[in-house]
Amino acid sequence: MKAFVTGGTGFVGSHLVEALIADTNYSEVRCLVRTSDKWLTGLDFTKIKGDLFDLQAIGKALEGVDVIFHNAAVLRAPSKKAFTRANVEATENLIRIAQKKGIKNIVITSSLAGVGPSSGIPLTEKARMNPVSMYGESKKEMETIIHKIAGKSDSIKIIRPPAVYGPRESDIYTFFKTFNTGICPMVGDGNHPTLSLVYVSDLVNGIMLSAKKTDTGVHTYFLGGVENEYSWNQIRKITSIVMGKKAIPVKLKADWVKKLASVVENAASLFGKYPVLNKEKANEMVLEWVCSSDKARKELGYDPEITIQEGLSRTIRWYKKHNWL
Repeated sequence: MKAFVTGGTGFVGSHLVEALIADTNYSEVRCLVRTSDKWLTGLDFTKIKGDLFDLQAIGKALEGVDVIFHNAAVLRAPSKKAFTRANVEATENLIRIAQKKGIKNIVITSSLAGVGPSSGIPLTEKARMNPVSMYGESKKEMETIIHKIAGKSDSIKIIRPPAVYGPRESDIYTFFKTFNTGICPMVGDGNHPTLSLVYVSDLVNGIMLSAKKTDTGVHTYFLGGVENEYSWNQIRKITSIVMGKKAIPVKLKADWVKKLASVVENAASLFGKYPVLNKEKANEMVLEWVCSSDKARKELGYDPEITIQEGLSRTIRWYKKHNWL
């Protein structure tokens, strides 16, 4: 089979490309690259120069392709317009071109953020979508468009991961970087709110499993970790063991997190930057984000293997090896 991957130079996308190249079921892996190969440097893939709005280039790139993995997305942006263009309009463009080329098997990465926070019970795919950020809104709109334009013979899989961690991740990494200075920031009391986490290799395995599901329709799946939820106290304790050092826990109330995010965002704007900790992200951080992978386990055979202990250990070792810590 031949695969076409968007977002292949990013964190999750690069791990997916590596897995596809290693899989003998795929004879060619084509990747859309705007500028630098980044994490794909040296890998055996076919580079497609351009972006998702270069319709002619995308059309040529999809010739003879069997499955599309659409992983490209904007995760941080100061305006709704930027999210809509990158996450909604670009996805619609890709699906419509795929339909013209007769490509039926499409896997699209969405997010738990598109559904919204949980309230004591892990969210399932039947939950009503109620996002609390512009990013989440764009993912909700993307999913709505997918259902609207999906053809009767299409097999489209929507993947909704929770927070993803692992080597090359640069947002959650901020937590470990701060921990390394001797301070452990935590939202709430350390036990609440909780969150779902998935190690990147487990997510990639789930994404590839979903490509094997070819029955028609739009199929949606949460892909979480070994356990449904984790607390920041758990993460703190494991991080302390792996790093071989202790850090002072700084427990932040929701109002403090939002005020801090406002200060950081305003300061960063003076330099023309949009920081990891921003007002939009703060709105999400203070809430509970827990989902259930039961549907994926039953329908895809999804079986995450990396425990939080092993995942954090691998991640931190990678950060140290590459001088991130």
